[in-house]
Amino acid sequence: MAKDPILPVDDEARGLAKKLMRTVRSGALATNDAESGMPFASLVQVGTDLDGSPVILTSQLSVHTRLLEADPRCSLLLSSVGKGDPLAHPRLTLLAKAYRLERESSETQQIRRRYLLQHPKAELYVDFPDFAFWRLEVASASLNGGFGRAYRMAREDLLADLSGFFDFYDFEAQAIAHMNEDHADAVALYATRLCGAREGAWRLIGIDPEGVQVTLGDEILRLPFPRALTGPHEVRPMLIRLANEARGRLS
Repeated sequence: MAKDPILPVDDEARGLAKKLMRTVRSGALATNDAESGMPFASLVQVGTDLDGSPVILTSQLSVHTRLLEADPRCSLLLSSVGKGDPLAHPRLTLLAKAYRLERESSETQQIRRRYLLQHPKAELYVDFPDFAFWRLEVASASLNGGFGRAYRMAREDLLADLSGFFDFYDFEAQAIAHMNEDHADAVALYATRLCGAREGAWRLIGIDPEGVQVTLGDEILRLPFPRALTGPHEVRPMLIRLANEARGRLS
């Protein structure tokens, strides 16, 4: 009997999947064409909501927009890029349903803010009347972490628990602005000392219960917290802890 290639999901696999979801800037979106009966794949920019749910911004003129309107079932492939064999790098296939967000809702405006931090060039067209945000409600996923590392993952393996983070959008926005304006040195140390990245003017663009994202140019890095937070009151102490840890590595 052939050996089952699917491995049990562990914390390392969960961390890798969440890193891909929070840092990959584009992915292949597969939608369903009922008329032809064939799948349709297209390249989309990808952002994330607070819990890690993928967010896409699409034009009414796009084929995949019209297909999502008719059938919200979709799949999104996120892949890490690097040198050598492409199949040696991690990739994640998400199975989801897409839901269009109401343009004027307060939640959509917060998602717009987060998306533009991840994709600042989208400022040129984000408010065009034919564009709209969609959230992909993840049902399950398939993670390939490289040769011999395959996992089937449930929704709870992929998304952060926000149950203790009421009204966190405003808190996050204020914390990001404060860190970038008053503690840019700490943000840079998160990237260079804790993530091993190059020197540069790194900026904080996302905070969630399980970690932060920092960016420089087109690169986004994920710095996971040592443990998941239980509420907004734990954010500041954790950011201070990470800054102290990073400064400790300077000596």
